Amino acid sequence: MAAEAFVFDAYGTLYDVHSVAARCESYWPGKGASVSQLWRAKQLEYTWQRSLMRRYEPFSSVTRAALSYACAALRLELEGAQVDALMEEYTRLALYPEARAALSRLRGKKAILSNGSPDMLLPLVENSALPFDAVMSVDEVKVFKPAPEVYELAVHRLRTEAIAFVSANCWDALGAKSYGFTVYWINRARAPIDRLGFEPDAVLTSLDEVLQ
Repeated sequence: MAAEAFVFDAYGTLYDVHSVAARCESYWPGKGASVSQLWRAKQLEYTWQRSLMRRYEPFSSVTRAALSYACAALRLELEGAQVDALMEEYTRLALYPEARAALSRLRGKKAILSNGSPDMLLPLVENSALPFDAVMSVDEVKVFKPAPEVYELAVHRLRTEAIAFVSANCWDALGAKSYGFTVYWINRARAPIDRLGFEPDAVLTSLDEVLQ
């Protein structure tokens, strides 16, 4: 079945979450990359924990909490102005170099399906000027990926089950595959696949390869 819609994850797939590292480095010289890595790891961990506990909070709240944890763990002072500035960075994340051209070549509906809450996600998409038919947030269902309800949201919004889902996060790609989508995993790091009992339909190294 040919895809009628391409649905993309945002963070780590289209947008480089570690483009915040430069601002982190300006605040904590020599620690920028460490802050960025731990911040992202805790951000994801908190989404999974909150989903299991059924204690949803918007991604912006989760992201602030993860930043606070990362700085505490690394013994770094964190001021309110720094939090605000780093959260602002999340609305201006760098696009991966091939993203704009790759999206322009795709035919059919194009959408984002993201853990991001609207207060983070909508400014990000607007600032990057990428054209999408829909920008969908888990905030509508109050649970984070890889819960099946999230992927079902795309089916209802786009009114088709013929969806090709694209993510650079393996756990997200396999969550979408478990739901029943055709899945392309963008494996930029050439990492081993997660052992979850599912495999993507294709493993690619960049967004350029989606059309192939």
